[in-house]
Amino acid sequence: MSKTYRPWNPDQAWLLPPSPRAWLPEGDLVYFMLDVVKEMDLSAITCRYEQEDRGYPPYHPRLMTTLLLYAYCMGVYSSRRIQKLCERDAAYRVLVGDDVPNFRTISDFRKDHLAALQSLFVQVLRLCGEAGLLKVGVVSLDGSKVKANASRHKAMSYAYMEKEEERLQKEIAEWLAKAQSTDATEDELYGRETRGDELPDELARRQSRLAKIQEAKRALEEQALAAAAAEAARRAAEDDAARAAGKNPRARQPIDPTPAPKAQRNFTDPESKIMKTSNKGFDQCGNAQIIVNEEQIILAAEVTDQANDKQQVKPMVAQAQENLTGAGVEPKIGALDADSGYYSEDNVTYLEGESIDPYLATERLKHNEKLACAPDGPAPEAMTPKEKMARKLRTKKGRETYAKRKGMVEPVFGQIKQARGFRQFLLRGLAKMRGEWSLICLTHNLQKLFRSRQLAVA
Repeated sequence: MSKTYRPWNPDQAWLLPPSPRAWLPEGDLVYFMLDVVKEMDLSAITCRYEQEDRGYPPYHPRLMTTLLLYAYCMGVYSSRRIQKLCERDAAYRVLVGDDVPNFRTISDFRKDHLAALQSLFVQVLRLCGEAGLLKVGVVSLDGSKVKANASRHKAMSYAYMEKEEERLQKEIAEWLAKAQSTDATEDELYGRETRGDELPDELARRQSRLAKIQEAKRALEEQALAAAAAEAARRAAEDDAARAAGKNPRARQPIDPTPAPKAQRNFTDPESKIMKTSNKGFDQCGNAQIIVNEEQIILAAEVTDQANDKQQVKPMVAQAQENLTGAGVEPKIGALDADSGYYSEDNVTYLEGESIDPYLATERLKHNEKLACAPDGPAPEAMTPKEKMARKLRTKKGRETYAKRKGMVEPVFGQIKQARGFRQFLLRGLAKMRGEWSLICLTHNLQKLFRSRQLAVA
């Protein structure tokens, strides 16, 4: 007797078309995304379409927004991959039905509405606040270098630009002399009426490269002049303050308005910078910053071209407070912890002025290195501000507060980079990198909101 199997006929047609929703469980993320985007204010996107009546009807902005946000939640960032999944994946088919957008349409929608999509960050924070996920007793600030869409081999220092410019100009002169000599020889052979004005490929490539190098040099020189002007203004303000206090302005070295020899500029994405990374040494990157609370909700997100984190405390705290206000939550941050890259006396003074208790590490410890505990209570007056902060972190409260970083901000970067695979920006230019990072962060918050609702139902 032969074995009986379940019926299987892949060529069997459906007698009645099934609903795509029947292919997914009720609690799937895609249904949550449909419900959330339905409540969002997308007027900043729809107004651009409502001003134009000509042409073929576009895809609905809510469809495209939901598709992009769902794809980012699932760690899919390529428009080509999104189109392929819309053709093959049941969840994406629930979103788009039979009308699959082309990858170019998806890419153009993201590019054209990046600023409007970025503004959804606060709307998502408001939803998190309604779910009780915006407690801001202690927050944590951290940054991570994310590779830019540019190769570090396409960057060149100012000193090397000068050397390369000189070499190319010499080679171009040699090629021009060679071309003139060749023209004269050919004139004798073929006559002056024969055409011979085409640029040799070698000469065209060198002229194009020389033009790019000269453009990059001008940009670095303009940046150096702007920095010199800003430094001159800062010195003048310090000197005026000193004179007002009855003191003599201190002597300083003259300001050099020329670029530093090691100042670099990338030809592919000039707004990205060479930065030290944890795994590849130096690479072309953007410095991605976040502030998170104990529920791992991202309260503020930014991308800067500065490798040093010390300048990021003030703008990140200000953005977090602004975002919390926009989300309808009192922006009362109780304490902030950050690693040694953020420590400076100015940052401590600023946080205390904002009534935020600072816990900023003053030095990097070796792996498994432990410091002796410090007694609770006020620090001795003879200590410097840095010594006071180091002592504060060694108290029982300081240890407990700073240890929260391991469960707050550090796992968020792990979830974004490892679980969702976001390790490189797709878009070029600082403004676009900021928009892309905002999309990453707001979809992280959406995932946290989705899981909190799942737990509530369970």
